[in-house]
Amino acid sequence: MIKEINFSNKAVEKIGQLLINKPKGTFFRIAVKGGGCSGFKYDFTFDNITNDEDLKHNNIVIDKSSLDMLKGSEVDFSEELIGNSFKISNPKTKSSCGCGVSFSF
Repeated sequence: MIKEINFSNKAVEKIGQLLINKPKGTFFRIAVKGGGCSGFKYDFTFDNITNDEDLKHNNIVIDKSSLDMLKGSEVDFSEELIGNSFKISNPKTKSSCGCGVSFSF
């Protein structure tokens, strides 16, 4: 169970909608990866393989090292004129880039 992260109802609903058209056994994976102009970025993918260290909650999977960086965060889904996207409010981040895609700790 992923108790350390809060998922908005909108995010959970959108993840469910996205998985409807995927093969059975597919998970929505959230990860923190190196990259972007500030050092780290969030990665949202679909995966049908889980590792022993992955934490699962319903149809959401997060690897342990990403979870350590995401503790205390809130995941939401935003629908705006410029596009729809998942947004993570992470209290551990110290700065983010101008485009809002990458961040640093």
